[in-house]
Amino acid sequence: MALKKSARNYKKSPASRKTKAAYDKKYDATPERKKRRAELVKANRKAGTYGNGDGLDMSHTKSGKLVKEKASTNRARNKYKAGSKKNKK
Repeated sequence: MALKKSARNYKKSPASRKTKAAYDKKYDATPERKKRRAELVKANRKAGTYGNGDGLDMSHTKSGKLVKEKASTNRARNKYKAGSKKNKK
């Protein structure tokens, strides 16, 4: 499978990769991201799925509840939505 345009760009340009890494670091350090991450880790620990290698994550539903879900499905859901940091189609 060929790399997408942005992935090719980051691969060949150290400056772009460095800029993106700096942005990601800053974004992940915001209070909103920290709060969301802490909430999910707490739920993961309570559900007994944190760090045991079962491949499950806690996922936010549209109603706001947390449910167990395959990590690959959970993390891929917003891949192509507007504003996503992940590769675009």
